Amino acid sequence: MKRLIVLALAGILVALGWTPAQAALPSKQLTGYWQNFVNAAQPLKLSQVPDSYDVIVLAFANADTATPGAVTFGVDPDLSNALGGYTDADLKADIAAKRAAGKSVVLSIGGERGNIDLSSADRVSAFVESFTRIATDFGIQGIDIDLESTFDAANTASAITQVHDRMGDGFLVTMAPQTLDVQPGGRYLTLIESVKSLITVVHTQYYNSGSMLGCDGQVVSQGGVDFVTAQACNLLQVLRPDQVALGLPATAQAAGSGYVDPSVVNSALDCLAAKTNCGSYVPETAWPGISGVMTWSVNWDASSNWSFSGPVRSHLDALA
Repeated sequence: MKRLIVLALAGILVALGWTPAQAALPSKQLTGYWQNFVNAAQPLKLSQVPDSYDVIVLAFANADTATPGAVTFGVDPDLSNALGGYTDADLKADIAAKRAAGKSVVLSIGGERGNIDLSSADRVSAFVESFTRIATDFGIQGIDIDLESTFDAANTASAITQVHDRMGDGFLVTMAPQTLDVQPGGRYLTLIESVKSLITVVHTQYYNSGSMLGCDGQVVSQGGVDFVTAQACNLLQVLRPDQVALGLPATAQAAGSGYVDPSVVNSALDCLAAKTNCGSYVPETAWPGISGVMTWSVNWDASSNWSFSGPVRSHLDALA
């Protein structure tokens, strides 16, 4: 009931002309990536993303081949065709409606096949100019860093800081590192330390991974509660609990490996928040402020009749 009241009030305020840079995020967030491309998952208009999602991440901005460092963004032509003519104007209207409903819409850079070259100050400047222009034009409320190949941590931190300063204090900063990148010595840890005060949430991808070290120093394989909890523990030594979320695929088809049933996701949340429903690894302390869950992707969730977001949303609400 409280959640519905908050969303209703947010809608009224926006209708009256109040347009905050960022809607207040709930203490237990569900984040989903919206695919701006077509694959085997169900294509969706942004308006079709259900209210169960608090943060919607648009995947992805594209590298501007004409201007090194810069990015472009718009509705993918194949997606537009699949949806019967979905346009940039339609997407902008849908973003505005989501904001009016109290949701946050973030634009991601990177992804499995994407890379943004921030190897020089000039390229960082080009990125900042282009990203902030897109964010303003589309009404986007944050930036998501999903760089999965080599990147310059110092320049990426500079780009994030400049974008945040341009867009204002309410602008969200999220990250989706791969598991290896947040292991001790991982390349994302340097970036995270550099912009820690700006980070909204880091939702590590606990999938498409080999075995990794947990914070107890033991090697753990993906596919169970221990893999998630023992690695999340590593990041919880670096960030506040409200800055740490769990990233899992919505269906087995959404990732090459690492899918777990939503009940496992919920058990991992319980283990981290209250040291209950753990596997063989039980953390030394509980983190009741753990932020929530991210999934790849909303489209794959739709393809399975919302089999991921339904139970996970209910569990997040119960924890809240």
